[in-house]
Amino acid sequence: MKYPVDSAEAGRARKKGAWVRAWLVVNSAGEAEVVEAGKHAIMQRTGLPGRDLRMLDPALSYPSTVLGRERAIVVNLENIRSIITSREMIFQNSKDPLLTPFVDKIQQVFRHRQAVVSSQESGEEGNKKPVWTDFYGSKEPDPMGDGGDQIYTYQQKKEEWNAEETGENVHDLKILPFEFVALEACLQATCSSLDDEATRLEQEAHPALDKLTSKISTLNLDRVRHIKSRLVAITGRVQKVRDELEHLLDDDEDMAEMYLTEKLEEEEALENSSTKEQDMVDEEADQANFETKMGLDDADEQQAPSMQSSSIKSLDVEELEMILEAYFVQIEGTLNKLSALREYVDDTEDYINIMLDDKQNHLLQMGVVLTTATLVVGAFVALTGVFGMNIGIELFDPKLYGMPEWLWTVGGSIIASVFCYVIAVAWCRYQRLLE
Repeated sequence: MKYPVDSAEAGRARKKGAWVRAWLVVNSAGEAEVVEAGKHAIMQRTGLPGRDLRMLDPALSYPSTVLGRERAIVVNLENIRSIITSREMIFQNSKDPLLTPFVDKIQQVFRHRQAVVSSQESGEEGNKKPVWTDFYGSKEPDPMGDGGDQIYTYQQKKEEWNAEETGENVHDLKILPFEFVALEACLQATCSSLDDEATRLEQEAHPALDKLTSKISTLNLDRVRHIKSRLVAITGRVQKVRDELEHLLDDDEDMAEMYLTEKLEEEEALENSSTKEQDMVDEEADQANFETKMGLDDADEQQAPSMQSSSIKSLDVEELEMILEAYFVQIEGTLNKLSALREYVDDTEDYINIMLDDKQNHLLQMGVVLTTATLVVGAFVALTGVFGMNIGIELFDPKLYGMPEWLWTVGGSIIASVFCYVIAVAWCRYQRLLE
């Protein structure tokens, strides 16, 4: 199904090279359709500027961002790039295989929410008690009872527990606006995906690090290097999501911009009040004209009421703040898990470096011992070289000396060499060059 685009818009799109793209639209009832529209048509439909739409382009790399605008919320979290309005979610990368499971789950969430809203509007809830339904569609019985098909978020669950403590009616809880349900689904999918990825990395890292500590080899070092690279990458991604949530929690104005349904209701209320005031002014003007015609000229009674400018009330962001705080705590826990794993990797690296330094020290000590032995043997070889020269020495005269003297000479030289070696090693130990 194609989104209606006028010919002028299509002409401008062709001139500027902004070809029509396929957008996946999921409405509040959980129905999905593929809409073909240009960039300007989406800008008119959502009220977003062009720079915000560039964040949704899968070919461009943007950090994790959640932006609140006048009529929409722009979500760029990992693989989820979407535009959230007060009635629908719009995805650009509709054919992304990583996005398909999320779209299926979000449709289930919207269908459950629509069923709850319809049942509340028709008064068919009765005495049914709510059931906790998480984002992935699994149902668990509520601790306060059973029955019902109501979907609750973290913030609503907390309100339910508080209502139980104060004795309030849990069935009077407020259903979250559509944009908050969609935003929470995006946050939950992102945080859960990052946490699962961190858990898998942790499960792979500990055995690899233990193998490395037990045996230092090229294979184990290469495996740990890959794990460390993945750890750095996922830590950066988690840090970006955590910083974005912290930025939103610190800025109430940004959170107030995300109350799309409430802003839309206020605009409609202002339009209705303006229409009523205009009707009252017209009626009073007609009444004044009638009284003038009847000769009832009273200046005091002809004063028209002045139009009072209605100021937009400040939005209470506590509802959205509780949702963001819940996922901020979750992403903070994931970041702490990765930080602990990073410390474990660093400790393992320090341990490996200590082991390598110890081995290097042993090699150096062995080098000292071998060098000393070489020096002593060299002195003995020099002595034998002197005796091997063709010079006149009385020791070589067979008439004066024989084999016993030769053996005493050779044995004495060997004993002297060994004695020198022992003295040298003892001196090295005294100087703490050897252990």
